[in-house]
Amino acid sequence: MRRLVARQFPRWADLPLRPVATSGWDNQTFHLGDRMSVRLPTAGEYALAVDKEHRWLPILAPRVPLRIPVPLAKGEPDEGFGFHWSIYEWLDGDPAGIDTIGDLVDFADSLATFLVALRQIDPTGGPEPGLHNWFRGGPLQVYDRQTQRAIEALDDRIPRDPVEEIWQLALLASWDCRPVWFHGDVAPGNLLVRDGALAAVIDFGTCGVGDPACDVAIAWTLLSGASREAFRARLDVDPGTWARGRGWALWKALVTYARALRRDHTAAVEARRVIDEVLTEYAESA
Repeated sequence: MRRLVARQFPRWADLPLRPVATSGWDNQTFHLGDRMSVRLPTAGEYALAVDKEHRWLPILAPRVPLRIPVPLAKGEPDEGFGFHWSIYEWLDGDPAGIDTIGDLVDFADSLATFLVALRQIDPTGGPEPGLHNWFRGGPLQVYDRQTQRAIEALDDRIPRDPVEEIWQLALLASWDCRPVWFHGDVAPGNLLVRDGALAAVIDFGTCGVGDPACDVAIAWTLLSGASREAFRARLDVDPGTWARGRGWALWKALVTYARALRRDHTAAVEARRVIDEVLTEYAESA
């Protein structure tokens, strides 16, 4: 990383460089000085997002009510690293969580307000669902086979009848409206909190234009009860979008649970918690 910066951006070569505390899966991330970050895609699929982010984030940033990353420079493949990479301005904050959020209802309202503003941006020419974002914004059917395999693998560890019912209802709730902008990975690690309030939304690698239901999954992965209701009310989504959002949350939790059973107890427990949230909310709404 030091060699890449020194060769391609010598004006920043003397700035201190250090890994961030939690780098994530899609990119390896570093602090560059005090005001910048460097992101290196970890595989060719993730590198597909680099050009997209440089093209669209400067357009999206002034149109949303929270800060989002703004690219400062795009690096070229070099020094044995085979992909384009990015330098961004650094955004301060802690990942969203029960221990960092002051008021979960206010947080949910702020997040929904951000997503409403994002969806109101002109989608003309925006990136449609594809490999660059793992088909976020497209139909859930693309993950049907994977979900069915996870259900089979989990067997009696989950209540299969209601799980399959929720999944089938999500598949049937098709999207037939005008495409809109979506983030694609509205997860706690991509939501930054300062002084207890939502301050920034990061990591737009899965963003695009299409069905925004994938952004609704946070209603089950982080929110619950009154905060979930506040989120839904501010977002003002139709029942079909809510059902598909529930399906996105269920798909990810099932797949994670099945993969983590023998390798990652913490991930398995969290995935099962999300499944239980989905089941409880669905039963209460019936």
